[in-house]
Amino acid sequence: MANEEKEKSEENEVEESLIKTGSISTESGIECLSIIGQIEGHYILGDNQKATKYEHLIPLLVATEQRRDVRGVLIVLNTMGGDVEAGLALAEMIASMKKPTVSLVLGGGHSIGVPLAVAAKRSFIVPSATMTLHPVRISGVVIGAPQTYRYFHDMQERITDFICRHSHVQKAHLCELMMRPDELSTDIGTIVDGNEAVKMGLIDEVGGLAEALAALEGMANA
Repeated sequence: MANEEKEKSEENEVEESLIKTGSISTESGIECLSIIGQIEGHYILGDNQKATKYEHLIPLLVATEQRRDVRGVLIVLNTMGGDVEAGLALAEMIASMKKPTVSLVLGGGHSIGVPLAVAAKRSFIVPSATMTLHPVRISGVVIGAPQTYRYFHDMQERITDFICRHSHVQKAHLCELMMRPDELSTDIGTIVDGNEAVKMGLIDEVGGLAEALAALEGMANA
């Protein structure tokens, strides 16, 4: 009876973790984190939007780094982007982890999802996934002053530098793709698929779940 209650309690904890943070720990010591929908930052998104809350993932990443039973971390991405500062903060945390980390882009890794995808020590993308590369933008009222444009420029430089430090893409090529006016009908930038992302050095390898887990197991056992 006690064992049944313990198993039920453990199942409830797993279910609660999946609902709140989209994370789960496997029996082999692999922690799976999902970054889906829109990355929610300082402002709460509507109830009808799928969102990843950065205030959930930050303490989860800290706990994962400290847990002795975690051998590696798989970050699964299917995100449209979202809050720039929140996304970049999460990317910096992932990049600074000592635990083996592998990212897998499924569906999309758009906008600020690009730094998140390259933040892991090794990155994978399925052939059908896409990634949108575009410059920083903001919606709503902005102050039309030189300081505003300098802020955008400096933020863009931080994002671009992070991507280039954690991937093999050339900065000049990345900037050129971000500023293309002919790729998107109502915007500027470029959409690349899985094979194109690997060819340009943005992502390490084309592959799915099996390949990502195999790479993570190899890193954990090294």
